[in-house]
Amino acid sequence: MREKCIEQKLTLMVKKRGGICPKWVSPGFDGVPDRIVLLPVGRIAFVEVKAPGKKPRPLQIARHRLLTRLGFKVYVLDREDQIGGVLDEIQSA
Repeated sequence: MREKCIEQKLTLMVKKRGGICPKWVSPGFDGVPDRIVLLPVGRIAFVEVKAPGKKPRPLQIARHRLLTRLGFKVYVLDREDQIGGVLDEIQSA
């Protein structure tokens, strides 16, 4: 499965849960996660989507650590079957 397919499935599943999942593009601040997950009741997290078996680049890892230090959850998805568990975790936080 390609990264694009996983990203589309994530967006669809977030929408089914009443949320939105906009693409995050940050000019001048490279390495940010691909998507911001916004779920009802003020739940927010960031998701980096990768092709199966692929890992984040060093700059992406640095950005993930920065967001985590600021108190945000950051997830890396590389399989479609991870999406439900990630969304469950975001909603229960």
